[in-house]
Formats: sequence, structure tokens, C-alpha cells
Amino acid sequence: MRKVLRGVLSLAVLIGTVSATGASAGAATAAEPAAKQSSSTSSEDIKDRILAIPGMSLIEEKPYPGYRFFVLSYTQPVDHRRPSKGTFKQRVTLLHKDTTRPTVFFTSGYNVSTNPSRSEPTQIIDGNQVSLEYRFFTPSRPAPADWSKLDIWQAASDQHRVFKALKKIYSENWLSTGGSKGGMTATYFERFYPKDMDGVVAYVAPNDVVNKEDSAYDRFFARVGTQECRDRLSGVQREALVRREPLEKKYEAYAAENGLTFDTVGTLDKAYEAVVMDYVWAFWQYSLVADCASIPADAPNATDQEIWDSIDGISGFSAYADQGLGTYTPYYYQAGTQLGSPDIEQPWLGDLSRYGYQPPRNFVPRSIPMKFQPSAMRDVDSWVRNNARQMLYVYGENDPWGAEPFRLGKGARDSYVYTAPGANHGAKVAGLVTDEKARATAAILRWAGVAPAAVQADPAKAKPLAKFDARLDVRDAELQRDRGTLRP
Repeated sequence: MRKVLRGVLSLAVLIGTVSATGASAGAATAAEPAAKQSSSTSSEDIKDRILAIPGMSLIEEKPYPGYRFFVLSYTQPVDHRRPSKGTFKQRVTLLHKDTTRPTVFFTSGYNVSTNPSRSEPTQIIDGNQVSLEYRFFTPSRPAPADWSKLDIWQAASDQHRVFKALKKIYSENWLSTGGSKGGMTATYFERFYPKDMDGVVAYVAPNDVVNKEDSAYDRFFARVGTQECRDRLSGVQREALVRREPLEKKYEAYAAENGLTFDTVGTLDKAYEAVVMDYVWAFWQYSLVADCASIPADAPNATDQEIWDSIDGISGFSAYADQGLGTYTPYYYQAGTQLGSPDIEQPWLGDLSRYGYQPPRNFVPRSIPMKFQPSAMRDVDSWVRNNARQMLYVYGENDPWGAEPFRLGKGARDSYVYTAPGANHGAKVAGLVTDEKARATAAILRWAGVAPAAVQADPAKAKPLAKFDARLDVRDAELQRDRGTLRP
């Protein structure tokens, strides 16, 4: 399957150079900074303080009104258990407001964006934001790459080292956050380093505790949305497999025109079916019930082009070509070694599927060894149920990834799980019902240490401390940016 799917990623085009001495860096740093370091903490420029951290170097600075934004490189051990066994450079970005403000530690679980942006918690607390590129996503990849060092503990230890280095400058409260795989990442960070953060805000974070038990997804797809919408989707998906021969000829031409190859997955036929099998999941991950009107209502009588366009627009025919898979090899590796990946029955397809939901192993080059560790997610799930402190989970009602959510047990304290009605994989605190939205916002402010007295007395008065910025707070754009492949 491509069960290994994607979600609210904050992916950016990979920069071609990380030279701190390039012309773009010089131009950016020469600009008058929009925000100055608070003199109450230090008269030294914030850039100088950051670059005084051992192992930290500047890639570039980009001006933004009210902030300083730095793209940085930080030297990390390849193996945190054996720091002497080699290092690699990991990209970090810093949206600096003031050292007297709290800080949000964000990760998408994938590449880091090199453009200024704010996560929802950063806007709510009006704070700084540190964003970290996940290890093994290029260019933050050791060379040579020892893939056995890509696991959730090593990644959490990357965050821990960055936090310790920057906490000396940003001494106020810290919250961790992320959406989808980023929400998973924030959870794993909290599990392994529970004393670092003052709170966790995890969005749409899947929790695949038992990898071979996926009936929750089948139940989800049997009830999500409306019957009419489900019928439209299943009709188009089925028709795409009924017409496999003519549509695969179209796929061959498409691949030739775009220079696509299929060495990793093995054959064009496997890639084609993988895209088609994603179709229903992809729709609900990224779309709303209102979008059902765009799905052909009478699939058997639709043209080949109409079926092709619907599948391509929702699943994306480049997804399982080598060129689509390459960027996400670290994700598929983790899905097949620790995270798990969902499988669904899709009974409306009958015997039309030749491969079923293909496993992550099919999407990782065979030269990279993989072995699944079933205890990894069971450990995290048990820890969250029994030890969660100041953790908030937000899910979308119509998001497939929420079918297996994190849950809180009797041992949890000051922690919450909320679901935004009608929302997809882009669910946010802002989309919760009124009372839950207020409680969640108040908790975030309280954990960050910036809850106004009025909010402490009455959580219903809670609202973001910073005004919405259409350029910084581009959450819907993030959701839509990488449509075409599926992963959390």
C-alpha cells in the first residue's frame, strides 16, 4: 500500500547549496532586522548569540516584518549512543521574535521549509519558532547513510540536543508541535525526553499500535461522509481497475513524457495500482464532503479521460515512480521498521486488485535492509496512556488517519483529545467546537506561561495572542502543497 501516506507536510523545495557565504545570505543579513533582541536579556545581536553555539552555522537570513528568520545548520551525531562515530549536518530554522517570549519546537517529520511560517501554537502564544528537518531527509542525511540509525529515538535525541543548545538563549517555556508525522514526532520526543517541553500540541497524529490489525480503517470507510459520496468514489476507483489496459497505455505515455521510471516499485503495473488503491483514502485525507460534487457520478459511463483526471487529481500518477518516491525514502523506511502502515480491505473492488495495499518494503530500494519492530509503537502508546502530561491531540472527523488515534488513560494529567467536526487532515484548534476550542487555546497559553489573567479565570475568553498573518500562517496551503502521494 501506499498506506504510508502523507499529510500536512510543510515541505519545501530543497535548496541547492548550504553555503553560509553565498550572495543570498549576505544580502539577507545585510538587511535591517525587523525585530531586535530584547535588551533586558542581552545587548548582543541574536544572530551572534545563536552562532556562538558550538556546531551551529548560518545558511542564510531572510527578513520578515516583526521577526528575524534564520536558516541554520547544526552538527549532530549520526548515533547519539556513540557520538564519536561520526556526525552530519541537520537543517534548522528559527523564527525569532524575542527571547522574553515562549518558543514552539515544530517538526513536520519530513523536510524543513526554508521560508518563514508559523504553526498554530506559535500564533496562539505569539512566540518564537524553531523548526527541525527530520534526520535522513536530504540534505540532513549522513554520508554514507547507515539506515539503522534512522529510528524514533535517534530523531528524538536530535530534538533534545537542539533544545538544550537553544534553551540557553530562549529560556522561557517551550511547546512542541507538528501535524501528522510531525504530531507523531512530537509525541515520540515527549516519550523519550518528557522533561524538555512544557506542553505538546499534536495534530492528526496516527497511532498504529498493532500493525497487522487495521479493522478500524475499514469501519471508518464504511461510514465516512455520505453514502452517495462513498458510491461515487468507489465507482471511479473500481472503473480505473476495470479499464487497467487502456489507462496503463496512457500511463506509459505519461511516464515517457515526464521521464518517470519504476525501478523501486518494480513495474509500471504495480505503480499504477498503488495510485488507484490510494484514491478513496486520498480523497478523505485532503477533501471535504462538499468536494464530492467533483467526482463523476456515473463512473461506468465516464470517459477514460474523466477517470484518469479524477484519479490523477486526487492520488497523482507520479506518486510511485522513482522520482516521486525518492524524497520520501526515509518515511517509507520508518513505516516499514517502526511506525507501521495501515491496510484496508476495499471490498467494493472485488478481485480486481492484483497486489492489495502494497507494504512499505515495496517503496524502499532493496539495497536498504528493513526489519519491523512491533514493540516500538506499543511502547509509545502505553506511555501516552499512562504518563501524558500537558498533551493535546487534535483530529479531523473525516480524516482516515484519525481512525487509529492516540488515547488517554487513567494516568494522563492535564491532557486532551479533541476532534474537529467535518475536518480532514488539516484539522486545527481553530476548527473545534466553541467550548473545546476555548479550552484547547487556554491550555496552550497556560502551558506556554502566557495565559492572561482573564483567561486563567475563564478559559472561554482564550484567543490567539498574535493576529493572523496570511503569509506566515499558511496552513491550508501546506495541506494542499503536496497532493499526489499519501503519507501521514
